[in-house]
Amino acid sequence: MNYWLIKSEPDTYSWDDFVKEGKSMWDGVRNHAARLNMIAMKEGDLALFYHSNEGREIVGLAKVSKEHYPDPTADDPRWVVVEFVPVEKFPKPVTLKQIKSDKRFEDMALVRLSRLSVGPVKPEEYDFIMQLAHD
Repeated sequence: MNYWLIKSEPDTYSWDDFVKEGKSMWDGVRNHAARLNMIAMKEGDLALFYHSNEGREIVGLAKVSKEHYPDPTADDPRWVVVEFVPVEKFPKPVTLKQIKSDKRFEDMALVRLSRLSVGPVKPEEYDFIMQLAHD
């Protein structure tokens, strides 16, 4: 299993919106590195749901329910979507400030590649995030 981080601006599409829908097609991604990450996702992989811009915190956990296929909102078939379902809202959001202040996360894609909307998460980073969210 692999772990990922997906970003969304909460005023555009929040965790609560995601939960209300019960699933989501992650569309509109137009960054080549993010696209490659989405292509690498497998059904059952887990993704940390991050509120970007407003909040700047990881608020929940999602699971890949359908692997990549062409993005119906794009004119170019190379752009893809992945479908997710919500798994859990975290009891305690994990803030970007917490992550940046902890040496264990200094190599995390969220820190190093801050503009990347879909990025990988190492298993040990995932474990640390889960620990912080449930402490």
